[in-house]
Formats: sequence, C-alpha cells, structure tokens
Amino acid sequence: MVRKFFIAGFIAVALTIPVVAHAHTGHAHKVMGTVSSIEGKHIMVKTTDGKTVMVMLDAKTRITQGKTPLTTAALKVGDRIVAEGAQEKDMLTAAIVQVGTAPAATAARK
Repeated sequence: MVRKFFIAGFIAVALTIPVVAHAHTGHAHKVMGTVSSIEGKHIMVKTTDGKTVMVMLDAKTRITQGKTPLTTAALKVGDRIVAEGAQEKDMLTAAIVQVGTAPAATAARK
C-alpha cells in the first residue's frame, strides 16, 4: 500500500515539474540590437532578427559603456545595446543596459 502511494506521488511530481519549469517567472531576458527611437523613459530597439522591442528604463536601470556608467540622456538613436531584465510580450523592463563601444577609427589609406 505504501509503495502505491510512493509511486503515485512520484508520478504527480514528475508531471508537475515541466509546468513549473516552463513558467520561469523572474527569469532575466536579453535584447540585443540597435536603438531605433527614444521617447521619455523607454527606447525602441530593433533586434538582430528584425523585430522591434520596447525597452523600459527606470531609476534602477544601470546603463554602462564598457566600465563607464552613463545616464539615460547619453543614449542615442543608432547605439548598439544589450538590455537585460524582465520581459512581458514585446516589452522588456531593463535592469542593465550595456552600450556598445564605437569601433576604433581607422587610418586613412593613401
């Protein structure tokens, strides 16, 4: 009798794990792409696969370029960024935004 309860409990847990794993609340998502517009506290990012994602910025959002901290005002259209945070549908609330560094200037060839 105890063995039947043990097996039934094991099966119930085994069937529940995939449902819990799929929900993954609190899981950080990343968006990588180019800033296409800036409006107040959100930026629109065109991702590398052509989609557009709204990235929300708040007082807790850390913005950096390399090791240098930046302000929201330093962001420009055309900046390459990686944003990480909580995502709902096509909107990400960024905890961290990393701005790509500009490519090194190349010397003009003669």
